[in-house]
Amino acid sequence: KTAIAEGLAQMIVEGSVPDNLLNKHVAQLDLALLISGTKYRGEFEERLKKVLDEVKEKDNIILVIDEVHTLVGAGGAEGAIDAANIMKPGLARGEYQVIGATTISEYRQYIEKDAALERRFQPAMVPEPSVEEAIEILSGLKHKYEGHHGLKYTDDAVEAAVKLSAQYINDRFLPDKAIDLMDEAGSCLRLAHSKCTAPSTEMQKLQVQLTRLKQEKSKDLYAHDFEHAAIVRAQIEELEEQVRAMAEADPDSAPLSDTKEGEPTVTAENIANIVSRWTGVPVEKVTKDEGAMLMNLEDHLHEKVIGQEEAVSGIARALRRARVGMKDPNRPIASMFFLGPTGVGKTQLAKTLAAQYFGSE
Repeated sequence: KTAIAEGLAQMIVEGSVPDNLLNKHVAQLDLALLISGTKYRGEFEERLKKVLDEVKEKDNIILVIDEVHTLVGAGGAEGAIDAANIMKPGLARGEYQVIGATTISEYRQYIEKDAALERRFQPAMVPEPSVEEAIEILSGLKHKYEGHHGLKYTDDAVEAAVKLSAQYINDRFLPDKAIDLMDEAGSCLRLAHSKCTAPSTEMQKLQVQLTRLKQEKSKDLYAHDFEHAAIVRAQIEELEEQVRAMAEADPDSAPLSDTKEGEPTVTAENIANIVSRWTGVPVEKVTKDEGAMLMNLEDHLHEKVIGQEEAVSGIARALRRARVGMKDPNRPIASMFFLGPTGVGKTQLAKTLAAQYFGSE
């Protein structure tokens, strides 16, 4: 949701928006910062009114409020009014434009209960992206994580992160859960490839200076201070030359990127290992060919369940239908009712199905 607001700002900068949005500026309002440090009654209200007055005066600012449900009750000490009530009149008159982001549950809990506040916003649902869209998102993000962890991600690893998280991690949503999966896999592989021998104190100092200078250069480029960025770049090159010279003189002091081990690469197997660690499902179950498993599901179930041909066949058909997309993604894979007297294998069939399809009873 936040990324959509950031994307709007980027499109305005690029000029790829309608004419009436070309001169707009997107600004984020941080309510926590507005509230922090307020000791006396009226301080918060004064701060918020100053912000809103400036927005009205400029007349070209779009306010973005993440976790917009925090408007309800924000700054509302005893006898005072909260942020939502301060903003309602201006929102009703169209004096400023606001984009809010919140979850469905928090919208229902806070916004819907305040009918006057709800009326001043137009809800826009942002659904979870599909598997294909999530793969595209992660493909765009992987270069950032490659730079952060100092390694590479294969295309198969990106695809596995999305597909395995969609199948095995059901309490979170794409692309967030797939991004965390990719991040942790990179972190674990990086630690596994780290050298056991500690670098020398002098080498550590040089690495710290290099990191600080690279961050400083990034800030300069972001602020369009290219002259200072060029000076910092020269300092970085000088330090890197010192690091290379020290590494040649003492190979044990070299950082990982300068060793002969090469650049580590995150594969689909690394992703599967993290999924197994998160869920407890054995790795061999995570990495098995799902298509082959579904095609022979009846045979696998009959290995532990003797007979019950009709029930086993019905289960297999339902799972195959769900897998090819013939179901509502927001509903269960299948709802089944096993009927029969005690001891005929109803519970055993359910356990066998869970172990076969999800890897664990």
